[in-house]
Amino acid sequence: MPTGKTIAGRVLVVDDQPSNLRIISALLSRQGYTVHTAESGEEALQALGKQSADLLLLDMMMPGMDGFELLEEVRRHPDWSSLPVVFLTAAHDRDLLLRAFDSGAVDYVTKPFMPEELLARVQAHIGLKLTRDRLERVARERQELVNLVAHDLKNPLSSIFFASDLLITGQTREDRIPRYLQMIRDSAEDALGYIRRYLETQASARPRGDDPVARACLSELAQWIEQRYALQLEERGSRLRIGELPGRTEVAIDALVVRQVCENLISNAIKYAPGSDIDLVVRPSAPGYWQLRVEDRGPGIPPSQQSELFTPFFRISSGDAATDGISTGLGLSLARQIVAASGGELRYEDREGGGACFVLELREAA
Repeated sequence: MPTGKTIAGRVLVVDDQPSNLRIISALLSRQGYTVHTAESGEEALQALGKQSADLLLLDMMMPGMDGFELLEEVRRHPDWSSLPVVFLTAAHDRDLLLRAFDSGAVDYVTKPFMPEELLARVQAHIGLKLTRDRLERVARERQELVNLVAHDLKNPLSSIFFASDLLITGQTREDRIPRYLQMIRDSAEDALGYIRRYLETQASARPRGDDPVARACLSELAQWIEQRYALQLEERGSRLRIGELPGRTEVAIDALVVRQVCENLISNAIKYAPGSDIDLVVRPSAPGYWQLRVEDRGPGIPPSQQSELFTPFFRISSGDAATDGISTGLGLSLARQIVAASGGELRYEDREGGGACFVLELREAA
């Protein structure tokens, strides 16, 4: 028997002989594998549609749909195209084996097989498959992390450029210079804070808001938004209007995380509703929840695009090619994931009378 620790995995065994299925299933199950069986190609395709596998053990010569035809169907399917296939065959015909490898098989075992040989080959190919899956998952997580950092640094850096441009060109009143300097410092601190947070949470490749002690004060959040964006909107001929605030009400989400989300929503309103005032409304919602609403009087979101609004890389056209070109299409998708991680919800509503309204539904902190 093979030595060393068996690698757990899922195996689909396809053979038209029930006795072979029983023997192989018992052998693999004793080694800790999850085993499913099928007596025909059609049954195997149904099984793969219901339950993914890490290895396909496939009899080459079967009545009806044989192993070659089944493998051709498997390779056509995008979810199964990389599934390793080991052929079970009683044939030693060299041309037949070459045809099997040309069809996409990674290995073969001849019948009658030695249990040690079968187990060794199964373990080797499942190990390779699981290692490849793990590497692909790590690569995806790292790319997500890069996307998060790039996207969320864009907002504070935009504020830094906005304030520094006004100071360099002298396009602002002298009494506002201290406020712009403070905006630059605060934005730089936020950018560094984002980077620190990502470094701390890179194992999950996504900032989380579900820390049981995480909490953010809604009044302080609204004041921070006013400090960050009121002057920017004024320079663009618009206003930031904040409704009555509820005192020191706290919600169960990290303050830095909810700032990221609000920055996404405000910057989107500035981009897609130019010249419109932006209203920030905080109000109670369902028991134990509070709403933070970001509303504008822009064109809103066309009904045909609302279902895709929170899809990664989906971008709404603003009609400005230069503006659209710098959008990654990640903002709303990432914002919804971040809010969901804290037990909240982010959704879109058409604003009564025209315009867009994004609703942040957040749990009240215990």
